[in-house]
Amino acid sequence: MFPADSPFQSVWREGPRLRGPGVADMKGGLVVMREALHALESGPAAGRIGWEVILNPDEEIGSPVSAPVLEAAAARHRAGLVFEPSLPDGTLAGARRGSGNWTAVFAGRSAHAGREHHLGRNAVAAAARFITAIDGLNGQRPGVTVNPAFVRGGGASNVVPDRAVVRFNVRVTDDDDATWVTHQLDRAVASVHAPPDYTVALHGGFSRPPKPMSAGQQTLLDALRACAEVTGGTLDWAPTGGCCDGNNLAAAGLPNVDTLGVVGGGIHSDSEYMEIDSLVERAGLVGSLLVALATGDAAFPEGGDARDPAGP
Repeated sequence: MFPADSPFQSVWREGPRLRGPGVADMKGGLVVMREALHALESGPAAGRIGWEVILNPDEEIGSPVSAPVLEAAAARHRAGLVFEPSLPDGTLAGARRGSGNWTAVFAGRSAHAGREHHLGRNAVAAAARFITAIDGLNGQRPGVTVNPAFVRGGGASNVVPDRAVVRFNVRVTDDDDATWVTHQLDRAVASVHAPPDYTVALHGGFSRPPKPMSAGQQTLLDALRACAEVTGGTLDWAPTGGCCDGNNLAAAGLPNVDTLGVVGGGIHSDSEYMEIDSLVERAGLVGSLLVALATGDAAFPEGGDARDPAGP
């Protein structure tokens, strides 16, 4: 997440917190996962439940390569546990919004900015009109956000630029939102695309489908809350605009909880931290859930049982 020469390339303790790149998202979560599995397999419930670990390197860019791996894994299992960090107050994610990324490439016509400005077709200006159009979608539909995040175009100030590139992200709450956004993007492109003067090529799409709360996810969350209450703890969940591989697993039909990592905050920034005590707390919580599922004290979603991930 940070260049090699960034000052944010070390890990240090600051009171009850550990600071450093990725300590919450999601190196801390990997430690939680490992310790929870160790607790399961070193106790009386060892061998009574099948499990599989998938570590993928492309989650932050939408899992374009590992998505088929996740979909195949979803078909082999009854429940999924994902170790993204919880929200900063310890709340788990319930429903999640879907996400998509696009790149728009604008082509115009180069010309001398002084002598033949009238012959030029400014691709940067066309991109600006497009950005204004898509940014204007914000606030039109609850749960939909559009974030123009990257712009590049032009060069020398005395040349009409003939090329520009815009990259942007969209978040949606449900499939109807996605359909609406797709229509609005088509309209925005049409408002600028005017060959032979201007052309617009739009690339991309939705890579993370929305993850609404399901009965299966509710079953897992209720089981986690029961495990927390055994030790006098509490557990809550809430909808969030973020998305992760839990979206993909849910779309493939696998109920899952996807914020079982450490408690932390400041993710994707140079202020990222994790609460050190949450390592033990979350590992104990997940370990308790695994034991409960293995022994039958907690039901799998829709009443399923554990099955060997390598089996039929």
